[in-house]
Amino acid sequence: MSLGDYLAKNYLTADSKLEKKSKKRKRKDAPQSGLIIADDDALGWAAKPADGHEDDDPINVSATSAEFRKTKKNNWQTIGTPAPSSADQAAADAIIASAAAETSARDAADEEAPTVDDTGRKMESGAHAGLQTADQVTAQLKRKQAEERKRFLADGAEHSGQGKETIYRDASGRIINVAMKRAEARKKAEEEAAKAAAEIEAQKGDVQRAERERKKEALKDAKYMPVARYEDDREMNEEMKDRERWNDPAAQFLVKKRVGRSVTGKPLYTGAFTPNRYGIRPGHRWDGVDRGNGFEKEYFAARNRRRDLKELDYAWQMDE
Repeated sequence: MSLGDYLAKNYLTADSKLEKKSKKRKRKDAPQSGLIIADDDALGWAAKPADGHEDDDPINVSATSAEFRKTKKNNWQTIGTPAPSSADQAAADAIIASAAAETSARDAADEEAPTVDDTGRKMESGAHAGLQTADQVTAQLKRKQAEERKRFLADGAEHSGQGKETIYRDASGRIINVAMKRAEARKKAEEEAAKAAAEIEAQKGDVQRAERERKKEALKDAKYMPVARYEDDREMNEEMKDRERWNDPAAQFLVKKRVGRSVTGKPLYTGAFTPNRYGIRPGHRWDGVDRGNGFEKEYFAARNRRRDLKELDYAWQMDE
């Protein structure tokens, strides 16, 4: 379709298409009316090519589909960017694309930034003195910050103090040796702990300390003792014989008399004395006078009374 036909079809009023002649009734062609462009050259368009085809018309391919299928050569063409062969390739392409985008954005920002004149007098903030626009002042401040950061990174860790130990000072400005202060604090804590342990140890009596030492020796000896101990164990029998019981009726028949000495090695009182709940004998210098408030006597009386009532109750139950 030529350009003239296209304009006539869409924008001009043309006659309706000619009807086909009927076999039954022959009619004469109606006279043509309307606007008709006789020659396309009148509007400056060239005539149709000799072969009857224009550049806009579809190109007819003479090859058939069978010939296309029979060809051994791959006739398909890739349009656009080929797909990546692997995930690594896709990641690499994404990184390259992001880097290119950042570069283009930075270049665009540099192009859009206002022109800064460095010939004038600068203030401490990095901006020039005088009347300026807000964009110019912002650009000057950003430029100074970028220069300071670049210089800071170029100096390295030596000037930045990164990785160095913190220096502490007192109120007068003198440097405090942290290692020495830590050692002094550690020593002070150890001294306080030793002092507290000594105070606790001082509160204990000689008997408690001797008992603790005896238990330590017993634990050492237990390493070499057998698991099972029987009646013929000599050490166990001697230990049981040496144990003193105040109500033992056979104690007077023992041939080996125990010397009246305390755990600490001091002599004990050999006469009669009022028993106490701890089983502590008086010292050898006791004059035999009970200076207590009578609590021990009441304690044993209450315990004996409770035991007697229990035995009496059992006896009454058996009688019933």
